[in-house]
Amino acid sequence: METGQKIILKNNNISESIYELSIQVNLNGLSFFVLNSMSSKIDFLETVIFDKKQTPHALLDQLTHCFNSLEELHKQFRKVTIIHDNELATLVPKPLFDETNLVDYLKFNTKILKTDFITYDHLSIADIMVVYVPLMNINNFIFDRFGSFEYKHSTTIILNRILTLEKNSNLLKMYLNIEVSHFEIIVVENNKLKFYNRFEYNTKEDFIYYLLFTAEQLQLNPEKFPAVLMGSVNKNDELYQIAYKYVRHVSILSKDAMLYSSDTSPKHFTLLNSL
Repeated sequence: METGQKIILKNNNISESIYELSIQVNLNGLSFFVLNSMSSKIDFLETVIFDKKQTPHALLDQLTHCFNSLEELHKQFRKVTIIHDNELATLVPKPLFDETNLVDYLKFNTKILKTDFITYDHLSIADIMVVYVPLMNINNFIFDRFGSFEYKHSTTIILNRILTLEKNSNLLKMYLNIEVSHFEIIVVENNKLKFYNRFEYNTKEDFIYYLLFTAEQLQLNPEKFPAVLMGSVNKNDELYQIAYKYVRHVSILSKDAMLYSSDTSPKHFTLLNSL
């Protein structure tokens, strides 16, 4: 298994389509990305944020509603990708990985149920496995609608892209991928992943606490290391402002770092690097 699970059990004769669809699935919202693969241009980009965190069942209702109401999702797609964006994931070095121990890898840092299906992705650029719980009701819905599709965890996409961007650098750098109610900290040095974790936050104080706590644990001096922010953040944002207050070298990720560019590229870092 490489960077995702592939299900190819039905033939919907979609090979002639020029469009590819990627959907980022989170209990706090849904994001849709339609790519014109002929021109490599973004055909459609939309995010739906919910007022409150959904249950998996309610999330499926929301996804069904989007497919019924968004005309852009009625196209035929040559490729469909689902991104499971949740906290039910952990990293395992490939040399230590054993497919029979998936439950053990997850049970120490996430709450899982006996009925949960657990799977894994292999980072294409590093000997790291991402073990996680996908939402199978979402997968089943997509399979019923499209047949063939691929799914992977958001962590897989984020780490693959950042490690690719840093593959020729020996410098230490901190990346922060900011979403509506959580953010991820990724620290790289000497072409290797030094740290990764996901944090829930409600306020800017939560955000800066986890940032500075991580720096302290890794013995990083906020006066020296560069911090690159991407996701739901801009220079007028309170999260950027408080990071700039406590960390000397703060910047927003350049659009050049994206596989596909839009006016809001850093906001959709995971989604636009998924195809």
